[in-house]
Amino acid sequence: MSNPVSPSLKDLPKVSLDLKSELEGFNHDGMKKAATAIKNLLPSAEDVRQERQHSDLIHGLETFQPGKLKHADTKEKIILPNATDVAAEKNQQTLIAGIEAFDPAKLKHTETQEKNPLPDKTAIEQEKGKQKFISGIENFDPAKLKHAETLEKNVLPTKENIDAEKVAA
Repeated sequence: MSNPVSPSLKDLPKVSLDLKSELEGFNHDGMKKAATAIKNLLPSAEDVRQERQHSDLIHGLETFQPGKLKHADTKEKIILPNATDVAAEKNQQTLIAGIEAFDPAKLKHTETQEKNPLPDKTAIEQEKGKQKFISGIENFDPAKLKHAETLEKNVLPTKENIDAEKVAA
């Protein structure tokens, strides 16, 4: 490439004098303030790392050589069911077949007998009496009680009793 050459003054485009004087006398204070926003952000280190990892993966896939792989034999292990598993499966199948073939019309009609009869009138009256007794206890008013003085009697032994105990001991 050749070195760029600056144009000479005579090669520059000519500007009219009216426009030139307007540009020189331009007042910047009349302009509106505008916030500038940077729209071309540089990627972060994490973005660069992820892109490099992705490109390395793509490059590895493109340059993969299947001829360098080693041969491997696949061993299939088939586990057959034992006799107990087969017997359990047959038993389950016969149960399912029996349920599917069940005919509810073959059932006999039965009468239901009530084994828990209601209590008779005497038992109900006894329960009501117990309820009255319990409500009497719950609604008891201790303010209706009379005050009573407790008299403690601690009788001391006489001298004769003490002497009799000493002789007995």
